[in-house]
Amino acid sequence: MKLLYGRMLADKLDGEHGLPRPRLQDLMQRFPGVLAEVRSRRREGEYGFYELGEQAETVAAIRRFAEGVGQAYDHVLVLGIGGSALGTKALVNALRPPAWNELDDEAREFYPRITILENVDPTSIAAALRRIDPRRVLVNVISKSGGTAETLAQYLVVRAWLDQALGPDAAVRHLAFTTDRSKGPLRELANREGIAALEVPAGVGGRFSVLTPVGLLPAALVGIDIDGLVSGARRAVQKAEHESLLANPAALYAALHWAADAWLGAKIHVLMPYSDRLRELAAWYVQLWAESLGKRTDRRGSVVHTGPTPQGALGATDQHSQVQLFMEGPYDKVVTFVRLEHHTEDVVIPSREGLPEEVAYLQGHTLGELLNVEQEATSAALAKMGRMNGTLVLPGLSAESVGELIMFFQLATGFAGAWYGVNPFDQPGVELGKRLTFAAMGRPGFAKEASPRSGGGAPADIAE
Repeated sequence: MKLLYGRMLADKLDGEHGLPRPRLQDLMQRFPGVLAEVRSRRREGEYGFYELGEQAETVAAIRRFAEGVGQAYDHVLVLGIGGSALGTKALVNALRPPAWNELDDEAREFYPRITILENVDPTSIAAALRRIDPRRVLVNVISKSGGTAETLAQYLVVRAWLDQALGPDAAVRHLAFTTDRSKGPLRELANREGIAALEVPAGVGGRFSVLTPVGLLPAALVGIDIDGLVSGARRAVQKAEHESLLANPAALYAALHWAADAWLGAKIHVLMPYSDRLRELAAWYVQLWAESLGKRTDRRGSVVHTGPTPQGALGATDQHSQVQLFMEGPYDKVVTFVRLEHHTEDVVIPSREGLPEEVAYLQGHTLGELLNVEQEATSAALAKMGRMNGTLVLPGLSAESVGELIMFFQLATGFAGAWYGVNPFDQPGVELGKRLTFAAMGRPGFAKEASPRSGGGAPADIAE
């Protein structure tokens, strides 16, 4: 994997916008302090995801489960939300053939179909339970804390569905929990009822957990090479040990994006892969970058209200929607493209007699070639307009390359936390909404809190 970053610098843009090249030297001089902080906090246990490149025993255990009990089912139903679902969606979208669930058994090599329920929208859940055969499904319930309200609600609905169809004793054999090793409601239920349970490592937060059993179990069940995922992650971690900023791609990505935000006001960070199979990875990145870096206070407790706004886009589709804004709107964005050097398969654009010149030029090229040419053309056009952008180049889509890309972004997020001076592993801004939900739904220990300026009741300003 390569990071092309020249078009972040003013001398590769229009000479007026972008980072002046001397500022790159400033970043290089400041980087030893950032690296020292990351290493120190890693020793203290904060950066637990670094260890996910070395987990041979976990991978072997998951593979045994997937090749044994897991293959007794023809559908995997994943229940989770946020970091417990987005990563798995990204893996399946990237590494299984398109329209996976529509393929017949032979085309899927007899691996199961997979459905990921990441919300509590009743229409979606009811529809899923109508089309899935409860006799042939394995339900993977994922929550690190074990207390996520949405996931527990999903579980209770699905458990009643299994109990009704199979009976409570048989239903247990269709369940697998992924949760904390020793605490939380899911762990308590697993211990009480003898439900199979895998653990999320203690030092790895939900949005950093796709390369733990959170993502590895469902990936293995549908035939994704999880050894390859971990191998790619290990390669990214090794690169992140370099003490030179320019030899450390993840740290350089973080430094350039922080500088674009802090020094130039480019607070919107767009990830734009040129592959339909990486669409869900962009959604995963949005959570990772937003929840990790958007903070009210820094590590010293000072109020800073800092953090970039991540945005997903898809090439070439969004050339016809968002790129107009990127090209001529405010200078408040950095665009990162993801390009594949080699597509999994390619399609030749056929020749046809009598075509107008405006069509005929396409003959003999391939769709993959067109996609890559459009990516480079968009990058060059943005540069000509003074718009900062960079490109991540993958050799192709394999378990190794996807594992490296995922770990690259996680490492970059960890480095960015040090540049911003915030804790990238907490999410205090999410907790108030959780408390209000628990109180409204009657969870013991959570008193109802008054809504601002409404006297504790419903909002007073309503239009109908």
